Amino acid sequence: MISPQLHKEIEAIKENIKDEYRQPHDKEWIVGFSGGKDSTLMLHLVVESILEIPWSQRKRPIHVVANDTLVESPIVQGYVNRILAQLKVSLNDLDLPFIVQKTVPGKDQTFWVNLIGRGYPAPTRMFRWCTDRLKIRPTTSYIRDKISQEGEVILLLGVRRSESAARAKSASRYDNGGRLNRHNDIQGCWVFRPILELDTEDVWEFVLGVDSPWGDSHAELVRLYKDAAGGECPLVIDPDSAPSCGSSSIRFGCWTCTVVKKDKSFRNAMEKEQYASLEPMADFRDWLREYCYEPEHRMPMRRNGQDGPGPLTFDARKEVLSSLLELQEKVEEDLISDVEMELIEKIWLEDKSQMAVHQANRLLNLMESI
Repeated sequence: MISPQLHKEIEAIKENIKDEYRQPHDKEWIVGFSGGKDSTLMLHLVVESILEIPWSQRKRPIHVVANDTLVESPIVQGYVNRILAQLKVSLNDLDLPFIVQKTVPGKDQTFWVNLIGRGYPAPTRMFRWCTDRLKIRPTTSYIRDKISQEGEVILLLGVRRSESAARAKSASRYDNGGRLNRHNDIQGCWVFRPILELDTEDVWEFVLGVDSPWGDSHAELVRLYKDAAGGECPLVIDPDSAPSCGSSSIRFGCWTCTVVKKDKSFRNAMEKEQYASLEPMADFRDWLREYCYEPEHRMPMRRNGQDGPGPLTFDARKEVLSSLLELQEKVEEDLISDVEMELIEKIWLEDKSQMAVHQANRLLNLMESI
């Protein structure tokens, strides 16, 4: 049960959703779903709203898109995968025009291909190479693909103005006084934020008090937050939203995230007996954060041939890979794929050849200057 006041606010949001869906155009909807409380609430309200529309009016396809960086916390990603599987079955049984999809990084742009293959040091606040490759590009590619097919799309995001000062600043970029706002970076994409003005207390009251229309009480979601005492890294399709990844607040996200000094969310979950076996992953992440920035593990020359510090040395990359494979065996989780291993080996060969060219050119320039 929820309070009469919140019920009134929720009904107003649903009417807004229904009114937009009934508009006389054929723009398909793309619902960003991270599995966290805000995107769960938004998806919940979208599904309920479409259920309340006559079957004959359910014309426009609605894509539910979740991003998997392939280095997500196994705890959270396991939950998200279960929800996505449940959604595929339930929404189909309800005869709703939903398409459930998961985006992943390109096989040559995964975390391990970049770090172990190309020698990128672990991400930091000053060198946050991960968000673009693992989050923004995969989902943006999906959106652009739909735009190329349909002309324009509407992206529904579960952002809320009151969540944080950073989120309020990001949200204000799309305030034009209308319900739909043109996306700043993706031509042909309109942004629709149905729950923008809800408070965090409103979200929790609803999630705790109302079962989902796809047959879930949201109980597992609540347990995840209780165990981690944190929030989720949202679906990211905008570079200006990147600070939400690896912020100082406690958030669900990549288990490899070295942008934060300490991953409190992942560590807190380890206190539960069923997750204790994953503690070596948190230890590995802490080790990686320090290892990549020790001078002896970096090449003295950058990829462009200029003086360093450059990529990880080949010995350092081999050490990280060896340690990762040992960790994979210890925790019995799939942490790196065979495809990634093959690409890493290929990149090493290319890198060695390129480095040899740079060194030869430097030697030649030195000789010419004598």
